[in-house]
Amino acid sequence: MAKNMTEGKPLKLILAFMFPVLCGNLFQNFYNIVDSMIVGRFLGVDALAAVGSTTSLNFLVVGWITGMTSGFGILISQAYGAKDEKRLRHYVAMSTYLCVILAIIMTTGLLLANGWILTTMNTPEKIYADTWKYIAIIYAGLPATILYNMLAAIARSLGDSKTPLVFLVLSSILNIGLDFLLVAVIPLGVSGAAYATVAAQAVSGVLCLVYVWKKYEIVHFGKEERAISLRSILKLLAMGVPMALQFSITAIGTMIVQSSLNLLGSMYIASYSATSKIQNIVMQVYMALGAALATYAGQNYGAGKVDRIKKGLNVSIGVTAVYSIVIMVVAFFWLPSFVKIFVADPTGELRAIAEQMFHISLWFYFPLGLIFLYRNTLQGIGNGLVPMLGGVFELLARGLAVFLLFEPFQFTGICICDPAAWVSALIPLIPYYYWYVRKMTSGAKK
Repeated sequence: MAKNMTEGKPLKLILAFMFPVLCGNLFQNFYNIVDSMIVGRFLGVDALAAVGSTTSLNFLVVGWITGMTSGFGILISQAYGAKDEKRLRHYVAMSTYLCVILAIIMTTGLLLANGWILTTMNTPEKIYADTWKYIAIIYAGLPATILYNMLAAIARSLGDSKTPLVFLVLSSILNIGLDFLLVAVIPLGVSGAAYATVAAQAVSGVLCLVYVWKKYEIVHFGKEERAISLRSILKLLAMGVPMALQFSITAIGTMIVQSSLNLLGSMYIASYSATSKIQNIVMQVYMALGAALATYAGQNYGAGKVDRIKKGLNVSIGVTAVYSIVIMVVAFFWLPSFVKIFVADPTGELRAIAEQMFHISLWFYFPLGLIFLYRNTLQGIGNGLVPMLGGVFELLARGLAVFLLFEPFQFTGICICDPAAWVSALIPLIPYYYWYVRKMTSGAKK
């Protein structure tokens, strides 16, 4: 059900919102991991490398969709916090139009550019065909991805983080079942894994559409609300595009890293892919906390409660610090061993590669967590430009690290890229947040 986050204890509200989002994120990552496990176990290292080499592309595409729909959701949450139901419904209608256009442009454009993108990324010849097939099917299923993400953004903007979770869990279970069927039973190769992912997302999106439309009358836009308004569309794009660019700029940086990684061969690609998936699990607490803060800040900004926004961020920083210390210890001693669940590792080479990556990146988990807190808070209060600038700093840091460190240090240079990006992203975010909050506070006192 919809939840008002403008009243009550900030920590309790944020954690209550965060946990369903966290569960949903973990399930989403779980079925991505199972996807890779099935491919690696049944099809081998090269097939795992083929799927793994698309990670940065997936991040780019899904990140653009997530950023765009989250931006739309911020304006919906602000309207909800301001108790302006007519404006809320109007934004839902305009967001729907924009999502249809987005689905058409992205699906068509990416399918046409698929071969060129993979060639540009130095995709090894022996995994090129499998990589092309896998990512092409994912591109074809993007309308389902957009449908689910927009509905999840609408539900979360109303303070409901449980509904997206329910349908994500259903999608995850279906995806795992289809993975076994289309890869292990019906030998469709990596294409089977891609078909399973798209089918699961489509089912989740349709079920979520039916539920949200029936559950929340507040989003039922009528003839007046669905009348096209260029001003509203531009306002939604002004919020959505910077957030989408912020995700995409980060993804472009990972694509640059992936292009260099591809030169090291299948073993490094497979291990890096497996390690990244494990590290994504680590990141989910930060991401869920950030998602909670975006809605919390959006509603309180709409209600004009600046002090509550500050309190919400401060308690979230405390949660992030405690979690970071715990997960650093876990990453140092235990996480590298988990790569063996993806594919057989008789020589221990995959684990050694993973250990090197973890032992460098774990020292920077706290700055990584802060990125999500400051970025999402700024987005929640309607500022999408500076978070995008943080993404630009990430891109520059990754590009510079690859340029300076890859040739002399090879994989060690690759491992340093992410920590360099995480620290760099905070350079514009932290100073701007405190300046902007002081400005809002002084304005509220006048």
